[in-house]
Amino acid sequence: MIYPTRMAVLAAVIGAPVTLLVAVLFPAVWYAGLGWPLAVLILVVVDALLGHARAGATLALPQSASVGVSLTVPVAVTITGQYVRGVAQVAMARDPLVAVANDGRVDVMLDDGRGTAALLLTPLRRGTARFAAIWVRWAGPLGLVWQQARIDDAHTLPILPDVEAVRRDGAQVFQRHAVQGLLAQSDRGDGNDFDALVEFRSGMDRRAIDWKQTARHRRLYAKEYRTERNSQIVFAIDAGRQMSDPIGGIPRVDRAVSAALLTGWLALKLGDRVALYAFDSRPRVASGFISGAPAFPELQQLAAAVDYSGDETNYTFALTTLAARLTRRSMIVLFTEFTDPISADFLVRAVARLLKTHLVLIVVLRDDELETIVDAAPVQPADVTRAVTAAALLRDRRLVLLRLRHLGVHVIESAYDQVAERLVEGYVDLKRRSRL
Repeated sequence: MIYPTRMAVLAAVIGAPVTLLVAVLFPAVWYAGLGWPLAVLILVVVDALLGHARAGATLALPQSASVGVSLTVPVAVTITGQYVRGVAQVAMARDPLVAVANDGRVDVMLDDGRGTAALLLTPLRRGTARFAAIWVRWAGPLGLVWQQARIDDAHTLPILPDVEAVRRDGAQVFQRHAVQGLLAQSDRGDGNDFDALVEFRSGMDRRAIDWKQTARHRRLYAKEYRTERNSQIVFAIDAGRQMSDPIGGIPRVDRAVSAALLTGWLALKLGDRVALYAFDSRPRVASGFISGAPAFPELQQLAAAVDYSGDETNYTFALTTLAARLTRRSMIVLFTEFTDPISADFLVRAVARLLKTHLVLIVVLRDDELETIVDAAPVQPADVTRAVTAAALLRDRRLVLLRLRHLGVHVIESAYDQVAERLVEGYVDLKRRSRL
């Protein structure tokens, strides 16, 4: 590492003889008062010549990354030079899809011209991040001159939807909500599909008694049911302008995709069929139904195709097109966001038409920023104006959600870091109540 005090002392020690040599060889320069500046210039040139070297850098990026999940990327530096010592600095080209700690710069401790350091990357959006070049710079032995090299070695990093919640919590979620396992007979009593006729036991629902079979056998018999399978679940994701805004540092649409993947994984494990539908001003992604746990990678690839958009959402066109594609009753999970009453009115009208045939569950993320503005104590007169405006927006939002609930829509309003678990609970609750 380059220590300024040590370098200053070293430069002074070396500079004194150089200045004396300048005074002897060039007395006119010395008498003109240019002795020290010329000595410093000579030292700078000598430092640049001695510090000249060839540099190389290698960035070890993983095959893919997940949105919002930080990762550590090692970078190896090699500088071949006789007088290169101490620390080199590495800087990486930036990409808007990725946030890099310390502005993409890191110090590398050199040992015999080699060193390794780590860059902390945090993917912010889905897509393919591209890093065109790496810069390496190092100081000469006197610490007076920095030398820099650019290594043009393009690197790409595919950024996929976050499935860490599925890998981390999937098994626990399934054990919590799958009752007794995957077998059909394990879900007895939780649905409306007839499973078997059994002898009535204490604690069973009396409404399940089959009086005709009871009269025939002269013993109490009851019907046993099981949870319905092969239901159709459609995850409809609004990818318009408002859903592209970040919340907690991650776009809302990515929060929706992660929650849809976790719930879709559970639905596939429970025997339901899953489809993905994304839209903004028009439909963008429209998949067919898939079934079975092995089909989850296909669902993940479909979710990766959900792009960001700056267009306004057209609920009428998108939801009418979705309804035309569905040939049987389905559960439609709609992820969306609204701020103005006009777009909210279009949403209510479009959802009302869906409710005639399908079950609709709407998921919205709670606006913590507005709630913070409303709850904060005002300090300046402008704070009062902001608080009143935020309160009006929250009031309009609650009225829209109330209208949807009165129509018969199931609404989940959740904090951004709890939306996946809330959606899973809502889906399982509706399934156990045989609402699908």
